[in-house]
Amino acid sequence: MTTAAARRPAGLAALLPYLRAHRGTLAVVGALSLAGAVAALAQPLLTRQVLDQMAAARPVTGLVAALVALVVAGAALGGLRDFLLQRTAEGVVLGTRRRLAGHLLRLPIVEYDRRRTGDLLSRVGSDTTLLRAVVTSGLFETVTGAVMVLGAAGAMALLDPVLFGVTLFGVAAGVGFALTVARRVRGLSRAAQERVGEMTSAVERAISAARTIRAARAEHRETEAVGESAAQAYAAGLRVARVQAVVGPVSTVTIQGAFLLVLGVGGARVAAGAITVGDLVAFVMFLFFLVLPLGQAVHAYTQLQTGLGALQRIEEVLAVPAEDAGDGADLAAAPPAGRPAAIEFDRVGFGYPDGAPVLHEVSFTVPAGSRTALVGPSGAGKSTLLALVERFYEVDSGSLRLDGVDVRRLPRDALRARLGYVEQEAPVLAGTLRQNLLIGAPDATDAALLAVLDEVNLGHLAERTDAGLDVQVGEGGVLLSGGERQRLAIARALLAGPPVLLLDEPTSNLDARNEAALRRAIDAVAVRRTLLIVAHRLATVVDADQIVVLDGGRVVAVGTHDELTVTSPLYRELAAHQLLVS
Repeated sequence: MTTAAARRPAGLAALLPYLRAHRGTLAVVGALSLAGAVAALAQPLLTRQVLDQMAAARPVTGLVAALVALVVAGAALGGLRDFLLQRTAEGVVLGTRRRLAGHLLRLPIVEYDRRRTGDLLSRVGSDTTLLRAVVTSGLFETVTGAVMVLGAAGAMALLDPVLFGVTLFGVAAGVGFALTVARRVRGLSRAAQERVGEMTSAVERAISAARTIRAARAEHRETEAVGESAAQAYAAGLRVARVQAVVGPVSTVTIQGAFLLVLGVGGARVAAGAITVGDLVAFVMFLFFLVLPLGQAVHAYTQLQTGLGALQRIEEVLAVPAEDAGDGADLAAAPPAGRPAAIEFDRVGFGYPDGAPVLHEVSFTVPAGSRTALVGPSGAGKSTLLALVERFYEVDSGSLRLDGVDVRRLPRDALRARLGYVEQEAPVLAGTLRQNLLIGAPDATDAALLAVLDEVNLGHLAERTDAGLDVQVGEGGVLLSGGERQRLAIARALLAGPPVLLLDEPTSNLDARNEAALRRAIDAVAVRRTLLIVAHRLATVVDADQIVVLDGGRVVAVGTHDELTVTSPLYRELAAHQLLVS
């Protein structure tokens, strides 16, 4: 779906896929609504008969019993309908949240680069909540109200066409004005939800950097920034409230005016003998069944517009094509999963969207089972190369091959099953030590978990409390040191046992002792894997089989440490700064 299509206001048709799974329950709700409407509309007719029978001094016990039964039946039908409707609404919200969350986790990586996390969170939270009102007080109140209005209007027209004509004129004028105002709600509601998303982003930004903000004594400034976002959300909410506030009084005036008009004109017609008192009472009761559902329907229409505004924001995200884990569709071309694979960059060019090119005709080969290091100044494109291997992004030109097969021909799942990737930031998920380790190897045994922790010198984490592997690591791994977070990320990659390991600055947060332990662990696994390592600390890669020097997105030298200290001025400069050469 194009961006323009995603921006187009969502209509009722866009709501149908969300209701399809509940069509059986909704059919029952519809039947209950119709039965309840029939029971309600029969009450004025029975009331008229009771009054006429009483006026004629005839027994009314049976009619009164029938009237009471109708009232009780209508209440019971309404209660059951409301429960089923509320349950359906919760089901719609649940299904939408599941669908939206699953889609968000499969968006192309570039979408996370473009969008703010808080705004995406608000679509899963507050936007989906508004769909509840669409189902309960929006869609079905509108439909049920329409049934009541049509039934009451037909009965009123049969009772007294003249009095009905007078009533219709006043009611139509008020409802028409209210609906015209209510149409503005959808656009205003969407704008209000966008402001809520911006506020959520501001809060998420501040909380995620709480320590930095506290250390910089920036609490007041960040509070003001969040407050400004909250004020904008407040102002947008007020604009919606102003419009909604007009609808209520108009509905009230319509109801009161209609009753006064009917009582005045109807009383005159009773005095003139045109209708009986029973007819007037029945007409007034039908009027109640006409104007009250109309008022509810106008309010429901407003709620519907609000929900459709939120639905438009949900549909906008769902319209973004998800990353297809099975794309490439050439599983037969995938190299065998159990052995190391060669990686070949052939004149690869790449630039991030809306940015300058990052890589320029990069060419080098990582032989199967070898250890290759990428070094160079910051911004040279080293981490980008690893992201291209993982197919987080696609190359703009040239080709990137795994064992001779262009990675674009391989399904992403099949490709990533052969890769272990440790990011530069070494993210740790909130939860337990066990949960973090099992992300890439959900079937690993406790023995395997403990063994891999020992490999990276983290065995003490499972021993320092009685919780063992179920010890909490905190939000983002806050209960761990920087070095522990990095080693945990490496342990997670090692546990999956991939034939290719991509390590982005694996020792940047380690002290000398743990760096040495990690180097020993890497040495142990290197004999049966292909390693591609990004490194700023050259001491960790001086024994690599091959070192690729990058500068400005280009390969400027390839060789071993000893060769490069002679042939590459840039490498020699980097090594000299780290006291690796004199």
